[in-house]
Amino acid sequence: MVDAGDTVGRTLSKEFGEEALASIEGGAAKAEAIKASVDRIFKSGGTHIYEGYVDDPRNTDNAWMETTAVNFHDEDGKTFGEIPLEAGDDAGDVAWVEAKQDMELFASHIDFVRKTLSVRIAEYQKK
Repeated sequence: MVDAGDTVGRTLSKEFGEEALASIEGGAAKAEAIKASVDRIFKSGGTHIYEGYVDDPRNTDNAWMETTAVNFHDEDGKTFGEIPLEAGDDAGDVAWVEAKQDMELFASHIDFVRKTLSVRIAEYQKK
């Protein structure tokens, strides 16, 4: 959730840190360097994928889920690709996976992956 007065980018960076960077080995200097790289990517603003209502089994007539999906692409893999992921906070498991059109994901998440893939493919074809 984005707290009042906070930005989506700052919230995403904070959540990524809590969910995927539970413990970074290699000392405080390495941890700070990784966090600085992650912050730099999240401050870029990313590519807006979706914002609004989402189909979710928790939705009711009186309350529903809304979300913002943003793609932060690490073109050369030198930031996210160098991060040793470890689940933390309330994440059960975490791993880098290849994005595929037929992934089995929760609720509307596959729609965000499919749209992100189409954006990335279109950008790749421009090159």
